Amino acid sequence: NLSVKAIMGIAGYSEMAHMLGLDDVAEKYAGIAKKMAVKWEEMANEGDHYRLAFDRENTWSQKYNMIWDKMWDLNLFPNNVIDKEVSYYLTKQNPYGLPLDSRKEYTKSDWIIWTATMSPDQATFEKFINPLYKYINETTSRVPISDWHHTDSGEWVGFKARSVIGGYWMKVLLDKVLNN
Repeated sequence: NLSVKAIMGIAGYSEMAHMLGLDDVAEKYAGIAKKMAVKWEEMANEGDHYRLAFDRENTWSQKYNMIWDKMWDLNLFPNNVIDKEVSYYLTKQNPYGLPLDSRKEYTKSDWIIWTATMSPDQATFEKFINPLYKYINETTSRVPISDWHHTDSGEWVGFKARSVIGGYWMKVLLDKVLNN
């Protein structure tokens, strides 16, 4: 996911250059981001999903930073990477949400929503949101909404009432962008 974040950072730089009328700079960095995305797909490919890290077989992680590829309609990642990841994540859900990755059962709820927002339709989006709602509704940890919780027990891990909860609005932002 951090490699995806770097690729999206370069793509974002390209988009800003384009907005400033620096088309030669925009094209240069758009090309770099595209080449990196193709290389990432080759190196991370695990068949039905993509690895947590290039050298770690049989691992997975939420690639929530790919939301920016969808948001900006860049289509950087080849071979339907987003659709493949979303389908795979649905097989990894626990009662209180999708784990962050294959190492532990905890998650970040704002990133679940970023991941859910990559869904191809509302029904799939809700498959990610319903366990998160269940966590918020049923957790016995009585703190303001924690963005870091266990997906198997619904217990709070650490954070509470942080500004990252603003990430819960990612779907609203995407819908606004796509409808303009």
